[in-house]
Amino acid sequence: MKSVKAVPAKNVDEYVAAQPKVVQQIANKLRSTIKAAAPKSEEVISYQMPAYKYNGMLVYFAVWPNHIGFYPTPGGIEAFKKELGDYEMSKGTVKFPLDKTIPYNLISKIVKYRVKENEMRASRKKSAKA
Repeated sequence: MKSVKAVPAKNVDEYVAAQPKVVQQIANKLRSTIKAAAPKSEEVISYQMPAYKYNGMLVYFAVWPNHIGFYPTPGGIEAFKKELGDYEMSKGTVKFPLDKTIPYNLISKIVKYRVKENEMRASRKKSAKA
């Protein structure tokens, strides 16, 4: 299966459209899950991947030949380590195999957690400047 588009995408629509048809539906559902969990987030391309910003970066994702890479930063992985236990993980990455059901509810929880994490960090920065 073809994965990430060779020419960097200008936006997430282009990124998703460049993926194999069988993965486009998953990528679009992942996008809508992230946007529903972080409605104030801005959708961008960063490191040639779809990324979501709100008071800093929230999460990224990427389509690979056999999995979806989900990148919720180390804080997002650590907070949900138990629920993510069935998946291959590293410090800031989790791999969701394409031949298994994508855990959209868990992804939503992680994104909401990251929103709160970023809001708290932004609040601390703001009060430190005051």
